[in-house]
Amino acid sequence: MSLEVIHYPHPTLRHKSKPLARVDAQLKMWVEEMFDLMYEHEGIGLAANQVDLPYRLFVMNVEGDPDRPELERVFINPVISQGKGQSAMDEGCLSLPGVRAPVTRNAQIRVQAYDLQGNEIDEQLTGMEARVVLHETDHLDGVLFTDKLQQAELAEVRDLLEEFEIAFQSQQESGEAPTDTVVAAKIAELEAARV
Repeated sequence: MSLEVIHYPHPTLRHKSKPLARVDAQLKMWVEEMFDLMYEHEGIGLAANQVDLPYRLFVMNVEGDPDRPELERVFINPVISQGKGQSAMDEGCLSLPGVRAPVTRNAQIRVQAYDLQGNEIDEQLTGMEARVVLHETDHLDGVLFTDKLQQAELAEVRDLLEEFEIAFQSQQESGEAPTDTVVAAKIAELEAARV
């Protein structure tokens, strides 16, 4: 199965992802594909459910530069705590291409997770790293950055969101996109394969 970035309002984007119990060759292959897709779409982070996988996993490279592999990070089963301060910045999302709006997030966080080698991650992050980790962890909980917008900002992007909704409904009706039932069955199957 080859991965691709799915767009709002695909149901997997609203699914609360399940923790991963193990890392195997298949998962490592998916991670590689996720980095490729992230760079192809000029992103700096990509969560598993953005590629239709219901797992608590995301990849990031805060510079979005494939020539800087030393900046590549993989976070498995991330847990965020100790949020401090507030910072507002324009955000976008590969699952909502063309939509940008200001989002207020914690300026500093603690993240605990595992990397692809099974090593424990326990770090204090600030700035862009903190923002990307918060944005991607939200994805794993079925939360999009547009859910965090103030009413005025949401009103400004509402028309774009409606265009995505209409396009997806049309794709479902024509059979180009899977029905909600098919998506739910696929999620259940993928989760069962990794218990």
